[in-house]
Amino acid sequence: MEIKDLQAVATQVRRDIIRMVHGAKSGHPGGSLGCADFLTALYFEIMNIQPDAFEQSGVGEDMFFLSNGHISPVLYSVMARRGYFPISELDTFRKYQTRLQGHPTPVEGLPGVRVASGSLGQGVSVAIGAALAKKANNDPNLVFALTGDGELEEGQVWEAFMFAPNNKVDNLIVTIDNNGKQIDGPVDSVNSLGNLRAKLESFKWLVLEMNGNDMKSVVTTLKLAKKLAHNGKPIAIIMKTEMGMGVDFMMGTHKWHGTPPNDEQAAAALAQLPATLGDY
Repeated sequence: MEIKDLQAVATQVRRDIIRMVHGAKSGHPGGSLGCADFLTALYFEIMNIQPDAFEQSGVGEDMFFLSNGHISPVLYSVMARRGYFPISELDTFRKYQTRLQGHPTPVEGLPGVRVASGSLGQGVSVAIGAALAKKANNDPNLVFALTGDGELEEGQVWEAFMFAPNNKVDNLIVTIDNNGKQIDGPVDSVNSLGNLRAKLESFKWLVLEMNGNDMKSVVTTLKLAKKLAHNGKPIAIIMKTEMGMGVDFMMGTHKWHGTPPNDEQAAAALAQLPATLGDY
């Protein structure tokens, strides 16, 4: 897809996010809006996937694991728009006994989801396991994962960061959503990560950086990461994003991390996001 077409999808995804969280009167719009460009590029341009023939094993295709599972609205929207399940199902977000719960889970057989990600800190470890399985099966496809900068306060993430290079898990690409905000405030105030690139490089990761809210930067960097894979090191991408991207009053603050918009706020947000592909 061309950049302008990917941007159109991302705009619709942002619109879906607002409508889903508003409709459920709960959810996490901030980080979801910030990661819309990344997940759109990943699913519509970068990954080798088969939405119409989804298998839990992931054999013969790329795999993605969402570690920061609270941003499920963006994942659900992208998966529906990509064809994993009907777009109309987005209207069931967070409703009782439906497949689109607040944190993704495969329990109800939801296509596209291979692991529950409600508890933070586990996704990179799971992705490493999937990548090692691909190596054991001589599957040349890649494993992608997304984690958040606030999530890096979990110790298990750093155990995984240490394990992957030491075991040459070089079919793994981990992106870190570096929006600088978490539920309690700025990451630097809660528990600063310091020089994240230097830390990852000291753990022997190959590190790239990109602007996660610039579609060209996202596509270019992800394509480069794919070219650099299978060369002895896992790849980490530090992705700068703005929480609440696309909605002016949600940007620049952590307050929309897990706060749904009311009727007036939802209307104001949707007024900034044209329905490029049509609403569900």
